[in-house]
Amino acid sequence: MTRRSRLSSVSETSEIDSSARLEGRARLARLVPRETRGTSATRALTSLAFRASHAFLALALLSGCDETPKTEVLSEAGSEAAPEAAIGAQPEQVQAPPMKRGVLKVGDQAPNFQLYDLNGNAVTLSDYRGSIVFLNFWATWCGPCRIEMPAMEALYKTFERKDFEILAISTDQQGVAVTRPFRNQLGLTFPILHDSDYRVGLAYGARTLPMSFLVDRKGVIIHRIFGARDWESPEAKEIIRAALNAR
Repeated sequence: MTRRSRLSSVSETSEIDSSARLEGRARLARLVPRETRGTSATRALTSLAFRASHAFLALALLSGCDETPKTEVLSEAGSEAAPEAAIGAQPEQVQAPPMKRGVLKVGDQAPNFQLYDLNGNAVTLSDYRGSIVFLNFWATWCGPCRIEMPAMEALYKTFERKDFEILAISTDQQGVAVTRPFRNQLGLTFPILHDSDYRVGLAYGARTLPMSFLVDRKGVIIHRIFGARDWESPEAKEIIRAALNAR
């Protein structure tokens, strides 16, 4: 991660943190009766409660967005519309079969899926059989997702495409309208797919963001990772090399 990327990440986290502080103070003020707000005991209680909420926020920002995308309230079945459909004509699409809610673990077969990339092209997981595939569920509004993306880009450039691929699956409801500017801003080159109705996310049991799966050459899940990671680290690269060398 470059110095500029780190500074940008820290700046964004600070903005989120400041906003949360102000909102937290307002909520706490509303909970305290007006006639007791000036007492020392009340001030101490309010300060303690705010520090606890602030610590919880900091932990969430570092580990992951502990919030299922709002699209989960939609039907778990249905097809994924091409992200360009709202801004340009697309070929007629065939409705995808329903995908059931899942809780996957290491050793399970990775459910196959078909989603659309930034250019409206259909991408199917089974097309990458024979390669190691890094699946990453994320969203543009997720702070930890944004923080780990530059390291994912560095990891992507470390290994050859014929053996290793990253598929970054966005759960943003707005689709390409928000993912394209995000991709351009961070200079990402790995494929970004769109799971706007959270159909695939449900099938993989991605309850928090970011969440990643490493799939081997036979389509079997060999790693399941919760939260953001430093994918540029020697340890992360060694995990990929071990997967590539396994037969």
